[in-house]
Amino acid sequence: MSAFSATLSDLLSRHVPGRSLAQPFYTAPEIFRHDLDTIWYREWLFALPACQLGKPGSYQRLKIGVYDIVVIRDSKGGIRAFHNTCRHRGSILCRAAQGRVAKLTCPYHQWTYDLDGRLLWARDMGGDFDPAAHGLKSVHCRDLAGLVYVCLAAEAPDFDAFAETVRPYLGVHDLTEAKVAHQSSIIENGNWKLVWENNRECYHCAGNHPDLCRTYPEDPTITGVSADGTFPEKVEAHFNRLEAAGAPSRFHMAEGGQYRVARMPLLDGAESYTVSGKIAVRKRLGRVPVLDAGTLLLFHYPTTWNHFLSDHSLTFRVIPISPTETEVTTTWLVHKDAVEGVDYDLDTLTRVWINTNDEDRRVVEENQQGINSPAYEPGPYSATHEDGVMQFVDWYLARLRAARPPLTVAAE
Repeated sequence: MSAFSATLSDLLSRHVPGRSLAQPFYTAPEIFRHDLDTIWYREWLFALPACQLGKPGSYQRLKIGVYDIVVIRDSKGGIRAFHNTCRHRGSILCRAAQGRVAKLTCPYHQWTYDLDGRLLWARDMGGDFDPAAHGLKSVHCRDLAGLVYVCLAAEAPDFDAFAETVRPYLGVHDLTEAKVAHQSSIIENGNWKLVWENNRECYHCAGNHPDLCRTYPEDPTITGVSADGTFPEKVEAHFNRLEAAGAPSRFHMAEGGQYRVARMPLLDGAESYTVSGKIAVRKRLGRVPVLDAGTLLLFHYPTTWNHFLSDHSLTFRVIPISPTETEVTTTWLVHKDAVEGVDYDLDTLTRVWINTNDEDRRVVEENQQGINSPAYEPGPYSATHEDGVMQFVDWYLARLRAARPPLTVAAE
């Protein structure tokens, strides 16, 4: 098979709306690096639930492309983020994926930093050395009602519009009163965009997710958005009932489509993501007024989708590893006073999404394997079931078109 080169502009111009992307978007190292440069290094990214950093000095290490950062709770209780590189000769500061420290001390030459990034001690650097000029390099960091976001860009895009929109929805879930009951990270051998495309539709659910389908409706008129932005009477009644009870619920999509929030119903009678459909945690997290409130669905491209229920909450974080590898981390949050074995059973709490995640891993990997074939060509989306996929692809392509420097893609 002869090699050919195509510019990114050519690939963008050849894309047919309503169809999947061309093969290089899912396989080419050049496009993967371009995705990192134009999206992942520029946008606000979900990092972790704030409750994961319970005490001062608690930290989480996060790798995004070529960047290695540390998200840490400082001595005053705030959350900060720093590049995980010493200002001396660049060694990493934190070796472990997570932990707790009194100070940030470089293991190479023991330069020591306070939890706010200030350099406190550097041995034998001479009388003209200025410690204030060698503090850690910070990363933009925001705590939104218990969800921590970071941005690697020198100048971060606006965060306030997103925060102001979403905060009232999150408020009744009291994530500041949460703790981590369980966390799972898996590697899916597929491009990060395939992970998102799979997430944005339930066309595949009946054939792949038996546990999830006990409570989550496959009906696209309930889980999706019609062309005119309206919902069936049943969903409107659900919105009205929850709004009247003090739980913001009505659908909101950001201009440009980067994030969406809405409190959607589960199947009739279902209260939570369990095999029985009943709540998983008796000591409930939040102040949602009724058990059958459904799930507050929040996605924010490119890193996170979430489910906030009447008894517990779930966060999902997507991190690209390579053109065909993606890490997906799921965190189950319960009330900080809930006791495992008393207020909840861990298997009951986690079974549906552990199984669903593994099933999604399989379908994403099989999707990637098929796309790798020379026989692959972009196919049509279902307007009935895959409107969410089209919306994601449109958002992604708009980001590339807005930033498109010349790029040459080599492909077979």
